[in-house]
Amino acid sequence: MISTALYKREMKRSTKLLLIFCAILTMYIAVIISMYKPELAKMLDKYVELMPELMSSFGMTGGATTLIGFMCSYLYGFILLIIPMLFSIIQGNGLIAKYVDKGSMVSLLSAPLKRRTVVFTQMTVLISGILLLNLYSTIIELVFAEYYYPHQLNIRQLLTLNTGLLLLHLFIGSICFLASCLFSDTKYSIGAGAGIPVLMYILKMLANMGDKAETIKYFTFFTLFNPDGIVDGEFKAIIGMIVLLTGSIVLWISGITVFCQKDLNI
Repeated sequence: MISTALYKREMKRSTKLLLIFCAILTMYIAVIISMYKPELAKMLDKYVELMPELMSSFGMTGGATTLIGFMCSYLYGFILLIIPMLFSIIQGNGLIAKYVDKGSMVSLLSAPLKRRTVVFTQMTVLISGILLLNLYSTIIELVFAEYYYPHQLNIRQLLTLNTGLLLLHLFIGSICFLASCLFSDTKYSIGAGAGIPVLMYILKMLANMGDKAETIKYFTFFTLFNPDGIVDGEFKAIIGMIVLLTGSIVLWISGITVFCQKDLNI
């Protein structure tokens, strides 16, 4: 079902991209966690008071009394959503649509590999990248939290929270993967693979502003990921995680099916 040689080659080609995103995550995570100091946290809360709608649009609500709560407000509303999402958009397009658009898919399929093997391998590469970024983020959060504030981070809550984050990004990755399998032209693949998640995030930002715009939350899948609810163990938050998992499985399978049945003109 999977080509080991192709998987190793694609993972090697992904190394530079992964390192860039890991470096960006390291910088942001380190800075945000270090700002949990009382004086800096109060400064951030002041910004929330001065610009409530703007800060809320990025999921930054302020007033956190615990380290995990502070991280939910200032990491899981924007940084840990957008950065891995950008990775999925770039990587997802490069695994299928880019090969077809450039005509390189001929060389892949001319080898003794079935279409299903190729597309399943490429899917595994994208999932592996998402898993690695999630794992790396978790480790970095644990390291910096322990360095700055020993024994203040609830590890169980963090692991549960990052499980929910992983499911969200697997869902986003599945959208990018399906778009890459569906379209043979990279401009359409990126248009759909990037356009849908970005639009959904914009809707999330509008919903976070509250008032009449709050109803928009029912039109974006980002609502299914509720950091505070996951930390508190709320039933709705757990259901949201299950929906994301189910949806991603359906989309991954759909991508494989579409690619195996499409006319590649090669």
